[in-house]
Amino acid sequence: MTSYELLAAGGAVAILLVIAHVLTNREATGSALLAAVLSAAFFGYTAITIFKEGVVLVWTNHTTNLWGVQVWWDLLFATGTALFFIVPRARAAGMNIVPWVIFTALTASIGLLAMVARLFWLEKRTTH
Repeated sequence: MTSYELLAAGGAVAILLVIAHVLTNREATGSALLAAVLSAAFFGYTAITIFKEGVVLVWTNHTTNLWGVQVWWDLLFATGTALFFIVPRARAAGMNIVPWVIFTALTASIGLLAMVARLFWLEKRTTH
C-alpha cells in the first residue's frame, strides 16, 4: 500500500470507530471533546496538505474528472445536510449561527466539527 492508501484506510477505520461510538452511546448529547479533537486533527492534516501542495489543488482535484465532481457534490450535500439538522439545535442553544455557517462553508468538516463541539458543550452545560 502507498502512504496515500494507508491514510485513506486510516480514515475509513477512524470513521468506523466514530460510527461505533455513535451507535453505542446512549447520551442525548454527543461528545464535545471527540468533535473538538476531530476538528483539530483534521485542521492539522489540512494545514500540512495546504503547506505541501497548495490550495489550488483542492479545486483541481474536484474538477479533473467525473469522480472529482462527484466527491465535490457529495461534500456539499453532506455539509448542507448536516447544517440542516444542526442549525435549529444551535439556535436553541443560543449560538450565533452566521459565523459558524460561514466557517463551515469555508472549511467543511473542520468548521462543522468545531460547531458541533460547541453545540454539544452548550447542551451539556445547560442539562447538568
